[in-house]
Amino acid sequence: MTRVLFICTGNVHRSVLAERLLAARLAPGSAVRPESAGTQARPWSGMEASTRAVLEELGGDGSGFAARPLTAQLVAEATLVLGLAHEHREAAVRLAPTALRRCFTLKEFVRLAVGGADTLRGGEAGGEGTATTHGDVPDGQDPPVVDGFDVVVAATARRRGTATPVPPAEDDISDPWGRPHSVLYGCAREIDGTVSTLARLLGGGASL
Repeated sequence: MTRVLFICTGNVHRSVLAERLLAARLAPGSAVRPESAGTQARPWSGMEASTRAVLEELGGDGSGFAARPLTAQLVAEATLVLGLAHEHREAAVRLAPTALRRCFTLKEFVRLAVGGADTLRGGEAGGEGTATTHGDVPDGQDPPVVDGFDVVVAATARRRGTATPVPPAEDDISDPWGRPHSVLYGCAREIDGTVSTLARLLGGGASL
C-alpha cells in the first residue's frame, strides 16, 4: 500500500478535499491510499457540512471521514507527504526530519514532477528504478505517465534543488476557513485540478 498524506491546518477543508478528491480520481484497484491530517486538528468524526457538499458536487465521497492531528508517526509511515501550504510541509519535517525528501506542498510536487517528466524519460532514475513515460506533454494536455511511485518521489526531490524557484505563494493553496462558499468552491476546484494531474501522472495508481 502506498500512502499519500495531505496536511492542512484544521483537517477541515483543504486536506480533506485533497484526500477524497484524489481517491475519486485514482483508477479502480489502485494501491495508493490517500490520507489527511491537520497541524492543529482535533479528533472529530464526520466531515464539515460545507466541505462535504462541495466534495460531493465534484464527485467525491464524504462518508466515513474523521479529522485527526498530524503526528510524527503519520509522517514517517507515508510514502509521500503533501502540505497544502509551506507551513504544513515544514511542520511535517519538524516532526520527522528524516522524511524531508518525501515532503512537499501539493502544488510544488506536481509542478516539479511534471516538469521533470522528460528527464525521467531519459532514464535519470539514479539507480532507484526504471521509469517509463507514455506520450509527450503538449500545452493543455495530460502529463506523461511515470511507472514507479518511489522513482517519481525520488526524482522530484532531486529536481527541487535544481529547478528555477517560484514565489512561495505560488505553491500554496489558500485557506478558505470562514470565507464565503464561493471561495471554498474555488479552493476545491483548484485542489481537484492538481490532484487529478497527480493521479494521471502516476497512471491512476493502478499499477503501483
